[in-house]
Amino acid sequence: MSNGNYLFTSESVSMGHPDKVADQISDAVLDHCLKADPFSRVACETLVTTDLVIVAGEITTKADLSRKILDSLVRETVREIGYVDPTIGFAADTCQIHTYLHQQSHDIAVGVDVGGAGDQGMMFGFACDETKTYMPLPIYLAHRLVENQAKMRRSGELKWLRPDAKSQVTVEYHADGTPARIHTVVLSTQHDESVVVQRNGKKLFSEEARKVLIEKLILPTLRAERPDLVEGNDIIYHINPTGIFLEGGPHGDTGLTGRKIIVDTYGGRGRHGGGAFSGKDPTKVDRSAAYMARYIAKNIVAAGLASQCEVQLAYAIGYPDPLSIWVGTNGTLREGLTEDQLIELIREHFALTPKGIIDTLDLRRPIYRQTAVHGHFGRELPDFTWERTDKAAKLAKAVGLRQRAAV
Repeated sequence: MSNGNYLFTSESVSMGHPDKVADQISDAVLDHCLKADPFSRVACETLVTTDLVIVAGEITTKADLSRKILDSLVRETVREIGYVDPTIGFAADTCQIHTYLHQQSHDIAVGVDVGGAGDQGMMFGFACDETKTYMPLPIYLAHRLVENQAKMRRSGELKWLRPDAKSQVTVEYHADGTPARIHTVVLSTQHDESVVVQRNGKKLFSEEARKVLIEKLILPTLRAERPDLVEGNDIIYHINPTGIFLEGGPHGDTGLTGRKIIVDTYGGRGRHGGGAFSGKDPTKVDRSAAYMARYIAKNIVAAGLASQCEVQLAYAIGYPDPLSIWVGTNGTLREGLTEDQLIELIREHFALTPKGIIDTLDLRRPIYRQTAVHGHFGRELPDFTWERTDKAAKLAKAVGLRQRAAV
């Protein structure tokens, strides 16, 4: 843009999106295992398609994983998401369920049993001061749109909504990286026949329903977070831009666990190590170290040490300590600080072995199914311990003491 402003876009998907259905089933299996056995080792993958759920993976646990239990677990999860109508091609009571589970590899277990990481890889965490939850604005708004779509569907306020939906938010930023306005909102939501009209021989989503979504769902969601970026701005809307969205969910598109890793994290802001979260117990650093990296980054920003912060942690399978720690603040670091000093603070104030991460964040609990929708980050729920800012005051104090000592 000629004035130096630029656009950035992030997307989210609803709990009824096929990939998210798969994520929720995998995390429901994980929670079931952890509830009975907090030291369960779980790597659970799910595939969903027309009237079919396939659950596979490596699980070592004392929990009951009999066919009856798994069948009930899957159907309950699908039912709670909202797929109860067999006529749309996927429903809790009619889908077939196949399970293929075996124990974790001994070659992996031998390294994890002594406190090592459950896999190799690098994990990233990110935080910035664009929102009250220290999340980037585009992904935060995109999450809230599909979250509120689900609330309106489940409450019956908009009876014609169905579970599958996707959102996308484009924010215009000033050249200095601060949000200038909300530029474009895309919302595609599955619906029933009651809001379909015929126009020129084609079935289309009605204009009346489009207006309802803008006035009752989209604008209240945007205003709740940043009214200053809404009022007086000519926001562009694309509502069901293909014209109609009757066929959706697992019947419309096959879903797989772990396919929405950017939706699950920061919407493309910051980097991603490539590891998915859902279906993995906390010995898998793909998940637990990503949560810790978010915890670190959020506390650094909350402490006022930078207005944005990205943290990378890297691990080797079977080895407890991180191979490397990297911090980037994109030029927003408090005057007098260096990123090397931030790394020193991280080593001093955060336990970074797999055991240290699990203990700090209390991760051996059945808390994971709720993470599988509306983002793993940016929701300050009681179980989301990685969203706490309880280290911020200690970090700020430590920096103050160092700077005074240096004078």
